[in-house]
Amino acid sequence: MAGQLTTYALDLVLGHGAGGLKVWVRRLPDEEFGEVELDADGRAVLLAGERFEAGLYELHFRVGDYHRSRGLVDGDAFLEDVPVRFRVADAAVDHHIPLLISLYGYSTYRGG
Repeated sequence: MAGQLTTYALDLVLGHGAGGLKVWVRRLPDEEFGEVELDADGRAVLLAGERFEAGLYELHFRVGDYHRSRGLVDGDAFLEDVPVRFRVADAAVDHHIPLLISLYGYSTYRGG
């Protein structure tokens, strides 16, 4: 049974899920899966099934574009792109990577 890679982004400025936030997904060193847009609640399944394998992953959360689209910043944002790099040892286990964002900071962890 294969696991899956999921995410959830919470916008701490607006107080709800960061729907529309785009996330670039890749497995290092050179396997690019492309960009995924989070649903209205700020959630997405990024990889599942045979595409989700053990290895070193990197997610790039496009927070600058997200904040501009919400009218929270004009021009350059303090945070443009939030990279999160992590290792998947067992792809049979679900991996959930939440991101909490504000205009000037972020936090992430491995969720359940």
